Amino acid sequence: MQTSPAHAAHHDDREIETLEEFDAVVPARGALTGFRVQSVDLTDRTRELLATDTSGAVFLGCPMRENAAEKLRADGALVFPPVPHLPFDPYRGLLYSPDELFDGLEKGYEQTPDALAYAWFQRTRADGDIYASMLRSIHDDAVSDALDELLRGARVVGVMGGHAMARGTREYAGAARLGRELARAGFTVATGGGPGAMEAANLGAYAAPFEDTMLDEACELLAGTPSFTPSITAWARAAFEVRAHRPRGGNSVGIPTWFYGHEPPNAFASHIAKYFANATREDGLLARSNAGVVFLPGAAGTVQEIFDNATPNYYESRGEPTPMVLVDRAHWTEKLPTWPLLQALARERSMESRIALVDRIEDAPAALKRLAMQ
Repeated sequence: MQTSPAHAAHHDDREIETLEEFDAVVPARGALTGFRVQSVDLTDRTRELLATDTSGAVFLGCPMRENAAEKLRADGALVFPPVPHLPFDPYRGLLYSPDELFDGLEKGYEQTPDALAYAWFQRTRADGDIYASMLRSIHDDAVSDALDELLRGARVVGVMGGHAMARGTREYAGAARLGRELARAGFTVATGGGPGAMEAANLGAYAAPFEDTMLDEACELLAGTPSFTPSITAWARAAFEVRAHRPRGGNSVGIPTWFYGHEPPNAFASHIAKYFANATREDGLLARSNAGVVFLPGAAGTVQEIFDNATPNYYESRGEPTPMVLVDRAHWTEKLPTWPLLQALARERSMESRIALVDRIEDAPAALKRLAMQ
């Protein structure tokens, strides 16, 4: 079964994040007392705002006419106006989509909202401006809120792996098949949202509703642009070409960061939770992988993620330990001997029965299932 994390059914019923929700709530309740209205354009709802009791309501980044804003303040509502000249919305109510982040790609990646947000981050992170850091924090908190709403009730499996895994390789195709199998088994696939192994797993989840040959065709098409270097534009265009050939693929989540802004997000995650703060992003990705994590071969970043995940499993600080599956025995015992240390940590603790090392990507879903039953 293919999971379809849906937003509207899950979020706090006192949060209004779309114009449709606003139009449903106001006539039904006749008041917005205690509501949070988040990043909704209310320019054409002046009449309703003037006629509605908004005492105790909070309006976060909602464009509106000045007379409406004055009336809301007089009611005792808190009005946080939109911030002009920002390449992102700090109050956003929903996660990003690939189309939103890559808007304007036809003019080159440098013109997209994703690239412009990274350029703003680069400019402001060095000068220690408290206003800029506050905007980043508000944005990241809004993204976390939207991510929690999306994933409520979902069984999430994290797939971790390096950004250097090239399209067109056997490893990339294997990671894509892993994503497809997990999605077909009813899991929501979550990755770091970037290129390489992360893109492959999101692509696999995208391919899950289609016949098996679709994934082979997609991998073949993508192989013509193996990496996001030297051209992010060409790399992203190839992904959108796959999506145009086969629209409406399966859902998955990507959780990237502008901290590594030279790495673009991938276009196959249906929902993208992009953060400015990498620490928030790392912890958020692992904490939400409630059905386990598969670690594909990677370098320092993946090693860090293994132990970021192992620590709460060791102390059981998030409850029962969750499954951890490391893929590629030679990589994790010889090249980067992480597995012996993980085994030593787990010994005689409840996490011992929740870790596994497998040789092949194809063995990972069965291992995950076995560990979940321990």
